[in-house]
Amino acid sequence: MSPSSRENHVQNPFKTWKLLVSPLIKPMDIVSLFMKSALFIFTVISIYLLFFHALSNKLHYSTCNCPQSQCDTNRLLSSQKKLLTRQNTTLYNEPKTNVSHIVFGIGGSANTWDDRRHYCELWWKPGLTRGFVWLDEKPNKTWPATSPPYKVSQDTSRFQYTSWYGTRSAIRIARIIKETFRLGLGDVRWFVLGDDDTVFFLENLVTVLGRYDHNQMYYIGGNSESVEQDVIHSYTMAYGGGGFAISYPLATELVRVLDGCIDRYASFYGSDQKVQGCMAEIGVPVTKELGFHQIDIRGDPYGLLAAHPLAPIVSLHHLDYVLPIFPNMSQIESLKKLMGAYKTDPNRAVQQSFCYDLSRNWTVSVSWGYTVQLYPSLETAKRLETAYLTFKSWRSWSDEPFTFNTQYFSPNPCERPIIYFLDRVQKVGKGKDQTLTTYERVKSEHDKDCDNKAYAPALAVELFQVSASTLDPDHWKLAPRRQCCEVINDGGSRNSAVRIKIRECKPFESVTPP
Repeated sequence: MSPSSRENHVQNPFKTWKLLVSPLIKPMDIVSLFMKSALFIFTVISIYLLFFHALSNKLHYSTCNCPQSQCDTNRLLSSQKKLLTRQNTTLYNEPKTNVSHIVFGIGGSANTWDDRRHYCELWWKPGLTRGFVWLDEKPNKTWPATSPPYKVSQDTSRFQYTSWYGTRSAIRIARIIKETFRLGLGDVRWFVLGDDDTVFFLENLVTVLGRYDHNQMYYIGGNSESVEQDVIHSYTMAYGGGGFAISYPLATELVRVLDGCIDRYASFYGSDQKVQGCMAEIGVPVTKELGFHQIDIRGDPYGLLAAHPLAPIVSLHHLDYVLPIFPNMSQIESLKKLMGAYKTDPNRAVQQSFCYDLSRNWTVSVSWGYTVQLYPSLETAKRLETAYLTFKSWRSWSDEPFTFNTQYFSPNPCERPIIYFLDRVQKVGKGKDQTLTTYERVKSEHDKDCDNKAYAPALAVELFQVSASTLDPDHWKLAPRRQCCEVINDGGSRNSAVRIKIRECKPFESVTPP
């Protein structure tokens, strides 16, 4: 190539390219074609993404028509996707946990529901609470509108059960968590399981669960009160009658292994044992909350409730096997009375406070919304917080052992406190942010008063009036401390009534006898 030719080629770099292009196609036509192609590709991708999003939602929220194994896989994949989204959202950016975030799974039977439903209906709120009673068969009568809606459990005949002293219903009850999870309900943070005779205290349940990060794997509940039950069954499980809570991420893992666990632990007696066996395989221990009550006791539950642990009351169970919690009432009437006080101030219900009347050397113990105990002597806080043994153990009807300390309840009226029970409760104050509860003595014809002269002034007291501010739920987010109380009219002229005020303890204040 000559120098002149090489120079001409450098000065016209597009000359060769132009020779390859048809003289009929203009550069502007090429630009237009490129833009149309890009627009077409963008439209196709957008339609595909919209279709995929709709299909994904349908897989999660709709009833699955595919084979069950594939259906479970789809739900688990959808759940994993949801968990990834949750983990990218901190607990502090989410709204507080409320009752709508909880789904209940209640174990029941079509034959016994009419006898048990009154317990559920004490706390169930139609239109607000979510969940189902899972029955062994379809009921043969009209289902009550005041009861939770029901569903019929799947057949469990394919599973093994070898416990010689139990019943196969344990398998069906254990699978309630899986069948409830399969419903694909939205915005679920917690699954709460219980029996048809479990009484839940909803606001306190929300308060307790609200202290935990529902994006983590939690298994929350309580043990049996009777040591013999814990030895036979387990110390490491949440007892089903008292109810227990499973966070959504843990439920996602649990339903994956549950059916295999049921066969692996075929010798286990109860549904709660089988569920705990699965938890052991997943590696999640029970987080114990003292407000869940299995009530594995016999006799009078008074001593247990009058010295309730320093924790919000969450549940009661086995109420058909103990005496009514209030005298001269049926159990249902008693529970309605307790619930009436509870609804006035949920977080304070059955919380203890102690105080002294030093002018008369008296000690007063208040279990708010339930009972007051009056001692015509100065007693230590250690004695006051120890439950009176008004009950027996669940299995052997023995005086011991229990998972908490107890003290002897003497039949001698001179060796025990004078007892008052809740009579009425009302809200007071300008903002209705305070309560006034009244407690009166309830005597039967068999009760005897102490004939010791030192008891006479105390026996003259007919009622207690207790005032308190409504306890904020955030109180339970703080380090636990029992609130204090004081006698308002000590030594006054009206000795038949004593006024008590419950309040926060002052700095350096303690319940210490002089």
